[in-house]
Order: sequence, then structure tokens, then C-alpha cells
Amino acid sequence: DSLIIANATGCSSIYGGNLPTTPYAKNEKGYGPAWSNSLFEDNAEYGFGQAVAVETLSNTAKTLLKELSSTIGDTLVEEIINADQSTEAGIDAQRNRVKALKEKLSSAKDEKSKMLLSVSDYLIKKSLWIFGGDGWAYDIGYGGLDHVLNMGKNVNIFVLDTEVYSNTGGQQSKSTPFGASAKFATGGKKLMKKDLGLIAMANANAYVAKIAMGANEAQAVKAIREAESFDGPSLIIAYAPCIAHGFDLVNGPTQTKAAVESGHWPLYRFDPRLITQGKAPLQMDSRIPTLDIREYLLKETRYKVIKNTNPERFEEIVRERTFENNYKSRFLEYLSKFKLED
Repeated sequence: DSLIIANATGCSSIYGGNLPTTPYAKNEKGYGPAWSNSLFEDNAEYGFGQAVAVETLSNTAKTLLKELSSTIGDTLVEEIINADQSTEAGIDAQRNRVKALKEKLSSAKDEKSKMLLSVSDYLIKKSLWIFGGDGWAYDIGYGGLDHVLNMGKNVNIFVLDTEVYSNTGGQQSKSTPFGASAKFATGGKKLMKKDLGLIAMANANAYVAKIAMGANEAQAVKAIREAESFDGPSLIIAYAPCIAHGFDLVNGPTQTKAAVESGHWPLYRFDPRLITQGKAPLQMDSRIPTLDIREYLLKETRYKVIKNTNPERFEEIVRERTFENNYKSRFLEYLSKFKLED
């Protein structure tokens, strides 16, 4: 209920901001998410701008609060400034303090009190999230996303990875896997999928997770909670089954599990906070592949069409994908054992 969302144009903006219905709602106290839609190409910068604005307004409110401490009351001012807002209960308690502050300021005539009243809501912690698809995150908006991940601000990025430009008709993106058929790659993509997660982990300053709700809902929720609690940038890459994959989406959870079990979509959480604790920052939440990649591929039209039109090419794809999945899974397993020694 303190969520602020910057949403890139795409499938998520269509179901996020469509009318007359919306998936977002207010609670019984009248609080709920604030949602806004940016252009496709600059959503990371747009969300980053919101984070800078919230931080600036929060700092302004704290400065004014201290300057007016004798008028407002030292105890209330100290409670507001030193409030622990790391939990929902803490945020709710802060709302009550700010409500008391507003009551004190409501009849004030001086300019500083009026200004503090106008920005007092920014004394309550905001949850800042940037939503978008893989076409934005891996391709057209990647420069901005990389910039935001390396600016140190407390902003969260959530990528809905459909592995294709879904909203514009199913063109290949840098997230499209090797061998998948898509527009501009009808014979199967010739290059491997870009590994956005490993790239984001490289500087060890961002929380990074790969999740697949249909395969492991508990891991997905845990990753989102950890990202929210991390005081810095975070990136969550979510497996998002799409009609472009070519299977009945009622079977989404089953196919998502197959993606994880075949090694196509490893689950992990990378938390830089663990480094200073002498622990490995990368935690694997899925195992080395246990399912033949062929079984996963043959359930999706984007691969079956290759088998039907060019069986030799399909067998090549199976061999390459088996090698890739085993290699990447073992590489991640190796990284998960690495920790900083004293």
C-alpha cells in the first residue's frame, strides 16, 4: 500500500493500466499503489527520476521538521525521524505519527509549516518499483537499466521475461533462447540468450534474483521480500509464459516447472549483504537439470515448428541447449560456493 510503480509500455502496461478495469486497488484505509506508464525506451530513467524525487522530498520534509521542532514538539519530531519503517507495522505506525503532525500543522499560518504540510507524506517510506518486459530490459531500455543498477539508489526493477517482443507481434529479443522460432528468427535463433542476471551480479552492488512463480511460489515471494528490504538497487527476472511460446497457458505452471527442471530457467538469489558476513552471496534455489531438455522443447510451438520443418536443425538445437543448460547450471553452482575468505 506504499507502492509507486513506473511501468514500461508493453503487455504489463496494458493489463496494469487498462480501463475500465485495473489489477490495483485501495485497502480499507484508502491506501494503494500509485501507477504510472512511461515510454518503452526510457522506463528505467523514468523510475529512477521518481526515486530521486521521493528522496529529495523526504529530505526536504526532514529538514523542515527539524527546523520546526520546537513548535511541533521535540518528541514527535524525534519519533518521526528515527522511525523504523522496515516492516508493514512500522510503516503503519509512521502513518499515524504523520497524521498527528498534519493535525498540528493544519492551522499554521507561516510558510515553513505550510511547506512541511505539503510534503509530510514523504516522511512515510515508499516502495519504488520499475516494471517492464524483456524487450525493454534486455534490448531497447538496457542502457538505462544498467545505469540505474549502478547508481546506488534504493529502487527495484521487475522484469517480466517472455523471451520475445510480445506486445509488438513476437519478434526475437536478446532474451530469446537459442533455437527458438520467432519473427526475424523463423529458423530458430542462432545466438544464445543474453544473461541479464550474471551481468547485474558482476559489480556486486545490486540484489539479483531469478524467479518462476509457477515452479516455486515460495522462492518468488522470498526473493521479492529480500529485494524490497535491500537498501540499494535490485533486479528480479521473472519467467513469464506467453502465448508466443505456443502452448495452452492453462498449463503454465506445468511448463514453468519443466523450464526449471530442464535447466532452462535456474532459480537463484544473489544478495550482496552476505559478502560482508563471510557467506556466499549467490544462493541456488533449483538443482542441476533433471529433465531432458527435449521434453521441455517439444511442448512449445516455437520449438516444435523447427522439428517439423527441419529435423536436423532441431537435433542440433537439442544438443546445444543440453550443453548450454548443463554448463550454466554447473557454473552457477560453482559461483554459489564462492565466498570471501578472511
